[in-house]
Amino acid sequence: MKKSILSVFLAVVAVLAQAQEYSVLIKGGHLIDPKNNISRVMDIGLLDGKVKKVAPNIDPKQARQVVDAKGMYVTPGLIDIHGHIFAGTQANHYLSDGFVAVPPDGFTFRVGVTTIVDCGGAGWSNFDTFKRNIIFNSQTRVLSFMNIVGQGMRGGNWEQDTSDMDPMMAAAIAVKNRNDVVGFKVAHFQGRDWKPVDNAVKAGMIAKMPVIVDFGGAKPALSLEELFLKHLRPGDIFTHTYTLLPGDIRETIVDEASGKVKPFVWEARKRGIIFDVGYGGASFNYTQAIPAVKEGFLPTTISTDLHIGSMNGSMKDMLSIMSKFYAMGMKLEDVIKASTWEPAVVIQRETLGHVSEGAIADLAVFSMRKGNFGFYDKTGYKVSAKEKLECEMTIKGGKIVYDLNGIATPVYSK
Repeated sequence: MKKSILSVFLAVVAVLAQAQEYSVLIKGGHLIDPKNNISRVMDIGLLDGKVKKVAPNIDPKQARQVVDAKGMYVTPGLIDIHGHIFAGTQANHYLSDGFVAVPPDGFTFRVGVTTIVDCGGAGWSNFDTFKRNIIFNSQTRVLSFMNIVGQGMRGGNWEQDTSDMDPMMAAAIAVKNRNDVVGFKVAHFQGRDWKPVDNAVKAGMIAKMPVIVDFGGAKPALSLEELFLKHLRPGDIFTHTYTLLPGDIRETIVDEASGKVKPFVWEARKRGIIFDVGYGGASFNYTQAIPAVKEGFLPTTISTDLHIGSMNGSMKDMLSIMSKFYAMGMKLEDVIKASTWEPAVVIQRETLGHVSEGAIADLAVFSMRKGNFGFYDKTGYKVSAKEKLECEMTIKGGKIVYDLNGIATPVYSK
């Protein structure tokens, strides 16, 4: 009798153990995992914050929570390498502990973003404030391109002060905070001095990190060819790639007369310069993007330049930009790659951006919504489309942090 009771007990334990082999199972979705060259229907089992198994068919009885992703796309969690999330309450601080930046958690998970990089908001003198207020208090994974300006992106004269562009101090703070800092930012400098770029590159060489450049607004405009081929290194990043600003204060990548990508831009790409979208409030024009995409000059990375101005303008969010490039003819797999694996490589965080077994379980589930959509730029130029991406679910570290329509069963894990 005792033996019989013991046998039943062990059988129940075995069944329960099997039922909890996965904390979350994403079932029946079309997985797009560019790193592993996967674009097909696959199931994904998660456990202890990691991807445990990727297979064509996993028994749903083995999971505590099952996500019905049939007819949807499953991707790595999106990585936005250009946002402004050093939100604060300081007057005259612009994107550095000021009112124009936004708190990340309100604008990331709902569009599939699990990692966002604050792009230059903090400099070496206020990085501790950024870390304490934002990094430590966000569910989103927050990283930083540290501004070469010590006070960060305060705007106005603060960003023109070359005496505050200290490569040694910037590198020292970056190395001390290597888990949080991924590189250095140059932004908004209006002069014809190469010191901001050269000091950022010097910091990058010391810390062994890339530099991302928002290439000012000098008049006459400084040479992009000189920037790409003489000042930046392979792996450094040019953001706002598809920008046309009024007044000839910034050179474009597409020649306006011929409608062709300039030869030195192709040379820069071969050299290893990274081209980032950095959409922003005023940093994207279809007159640059459409001919470039048509010619095959696609962005290396897709990013938002998120702040309160851009999110309420033509930019909207990460998925809106991705949908725009899809509407312009970029393959969906390439759009996903530029939003996941490529940015992970660019910021030297190769543990992210893929759905390999054993990888960190950051994932997103998208539907392709059908309808009549208008994607416009800052000039009002509009591209019409019949499809756009919509986020159904975001999973960070194996936990469901956003579920639009309750596609998990049970909705809340017990």
